[in-house]
Amino acid sequence: MAFRANESAVSGYERAQRYLISREMGGDDRERASRCLEELVERLGPVVDSYPTWHPLVANHDPRCPETTPSERCGYRGLDHTIYFRNGFITCPYHGGQAVLDSVNELPPDEIVSINAEWLETPLYSPSATPVLVTCEWHRPMAMDGTVPEAVAVPMILEREVPCWRWAERGETWESMRPYLLGGPCGSRSSLFINQDTGSTIRKIWRAIVETGAFGPIKVARH
Repeated sequence: MAFRANESAVSGYERAQRYLISREMGGDDRERASRCLEELVERLGPVVDSYPTWHPLVANHDPRCPETTPSERCGYRGLDHTIYFRNGFITCPYHGGQAVLDSVNELPPDEIVSINAEWLETPLYSPSATPVLVTCEWHRPMAMDGTVPEAVAVPMILEREVPCWRWAERGETWESMRPYLLGGPCGSRSSLFINQDTGSTIRKIWRAIVETGAFGPIKVARH
């Protein structure tokens, strides 16, 4: 099935509604939670399934073990009941959320983005949970459609992926790498992070690098 960004964004929003707006909440709290979710999407972009491995929200990981979702392996502590957006995520732990804020403050600095965390007053997921919002503020202009432009995405990919040639044994094809380079959900060359033009550039560059043999023989899938 072809990837359709609008349909994926709507599907993600509906999933976030079901997850974050609890039936345990009273009518007023449910209305506040619904407005909060709308504002988060307006501020942070659409709900997503996973991040590209080079995205600043997951980039603080062992380069030999790529990560696509925030976790302790990316430097975060205390995450629980989490929904991801293009430029941030909301997590709703029961223990107050201080560990989340502390771990975000301990992340290494990055000249390209600022990653910050704050408590939200609006109840989400459960009346007993403490929602914490983690945001990724880009210091470079994004594309007009809100996606990451090739002037930012391509250098980040090269910074993260090219050093792997030192220990790689096989070159990964575009088909196997696109979920890691585009984020999820994704199509053949676009996602909610990357538009078609940028995705085409990334695909062309990735194929050119792999075909040099830098990562070793290209891995062939067996059916």
